[in-house]
Amino acid sequence: MTRKRLPMEALVDLRRRLNTFPPHSAERRRVIQETAPLYGVSEATLYRLVRESAYPKALRRADCGIPRVMPKAKMVWYCEVIAALQVRTTNKKGRSLSTVQAIRLLEEYGIETPQGLVKAPKGLLKLSTLNRYLKHWGYDRHTLCRPPPAVRFQARFSNECWHVDLSPSDLKYVKAPAWLDPERGHPQLMLYSAVDDRSGVAYQEYHGVYGEDVEAALRFLFNAMAPKANEAFVFQGIPAMLYMDSGPIARSLVFQKVMGYLGVEVRTHLPQGKDGRRVTARSKGKVERPFRSVKEMHETLYHLHEPDTEAEANAWLMQFLLHYNHMAHRLEPHSRLDDWLQNLPPAGFRAMCSWERFCTFAREPERCGGGCSITNCMWNTRSGATGLLRPWLVPSPYIATAASKKREPRPALIASRSWRNSCRCRGRRWTLRRT
Repeated sequence: MTRKRLPMEALVDLRRRLNTFPPHSAERRRVIQETAPLYGVSEATLYRLVRESAYPKALRRADCGIPRVMPKAKMVWYCEVIAALQVRTTNKKGRSLSTVQAIRLLEEYGIETPQGLVKAPKGLLKLSTLNRYLKHWGYDRHTLCRPPPAVRFQARFSNECWHVDLSPSDLKYVKAPAWLDPERGHPQLMLYSAVDDRSGVAYQEYHGVYGEDVEAALRFLFNAMAPKANEAFVFQGIPAMLYMDSGPIARSLVFQKVMGYLGVEVRTHLPQGKDGRRVTARSKGKVERPFRSVKEMHETLYHLHEPDTEAEANAWLMQFLLHYNHMAHRLEPHSRLDDWLQNLPPAGFRAMCSWERFCTFAREPERCGGGCSITNCMWNTRSGATGLLRPWLVPSPYIATAASKKREPRPALIASRSWRNSCRCRGRRWTLRRT
């Protein structure tokens, strides 16, 4: 005998009418007594139909997601072993051991684990079953190799962290560069940028260089930290930290020495693969976005009129940066420049030293070749055409003499430890004696 069924819309309407009364109201019983004869069912049947219609039926079985061929803990253990095999055998091209081969190794040879040898009975593990549970429990390759989300950070005060980077300009080069190497052709016009992490204030300059030039980077950073000729551009001061990529500039010993004298910490991206699955050299966007703004909002005007020199290009760029820094902050309801002024440290910013003092920080001893005279060695910086750092003679209580000769009066110079250990002159090692 089949059960009588009421239309679903009738049950929904009946439940809506019953919900208007309190749970123990006599009106609920009266509504049931009036509705049951209309559909030819008893009151008990109508109560049962209303009760069953309140709960939706499940589309899957009650034991969905629970393995039936073995206990769940054992299936999880097999999935973990297979997932570990696939992760361990993954190469840089993304190829790894397939699930079929992992099952074959488990059945024929077994896998050594810290808990001992794991060997599965033949025919117990099926490819479709394992692939389904690997994906269901998050052990598939796509889930395991997914990098964690990036952690966004923001400095508490202005000048606490600067992002420094450089990018090739869309202008490529200027007609009259500041200096030119005939053997290498026109220097490439590079856009150097320093962006304050807290406020987003950007300072940029054009420099014609051959590759990532350390001297141009030091000159740019001095101009960024020093007071500007335009009083409206108040951005200045020595930052507490520089965040850069691991390029030739950050790896330069001269650059690191100068930043150490200024008390600036230099932090770079971790090498790829040194922090697990997390992408280490991930772009933060705080220094890359101003590059895009300059190239789209400013350098596109060069199609109408190109600058002839770097000085002219930097003068035009300074006017654009004033407009850019007065634009709205990414989060606060004021401009970037106002945010920099309002969030300075309680002690204020650290003022930059003079250019002459800054030049002394970057001096570097010139290495002598074989057969040279010690008097020709002097402090030099491989200044090239711009002459950032000049030859520098420093008085010292030490003089260099040959071990096999008598002491002779020569200019006293300070030589670095690496130069003392490596410099040879006519087959004799120079020694240092106190005068």
